[in-house]
Amino acid sequence: MSARPRDDNDELRRVYRTHVRAVYAFLGYHVPGHVAEDLTSATFERVIRAWDSFDPSRASERTWILAIARNALTDHFRRSRLRDGPSTDEHPALLDRLAATDESLDRRMRIDGAREWLQALDERERLLVALRYGADLSTSEVAAATDLSVANVQQILSRCLRRLRAQARVNDNGERTA
Repeated sequence: MSARPRDDNDELRRVYRTHVRAVYAFLGYHVPGHVAEDLTSATFERVIRAWDSFDPSRASERTWILAIARNALTDHFRRSRLRDGPSTDEHPALLDRLAATDESLDRRMRIDGAREWLQALDERERLLVALRYGADLSTSEVAAATDLSVANVQQILSRCLRRLRAQARVNDNGERTA
């Protein structure tokens, strides 16, 4: 395998720096942080391998890269359905990692609460919310990435946000709050 020309390396570096946060945010809507990190890495590995096939006339860089991230996420979910959880006997370091987590409990609970709310949405709705608000794509970029019309994306997102706001007004006892 020959080395890439210097210009390609610089271009790929720019692409990574420009889009890594959007990719991580998109993936973070769907999976825990450590998995999102791994999938972000896998996404940019795929970007590097497929860079020569990128066609700016078909989609923006961000839309193309987030489509790759969506495919990596789909692959992850397919693989995870085929296996059980890891064994702590085979991986004792997992217990140490869990015990030594540096995230505050409060932050973790907020993230878990948000994930729980998002679970009330169907898969397509979660994807649209993640692309629009996690990856910070415009509505037209979300439409291009999902093969939906802009109007359809706007309508779905509006309904999702309305449901999430209503859910936010309900406390743990099922009572509506002001």
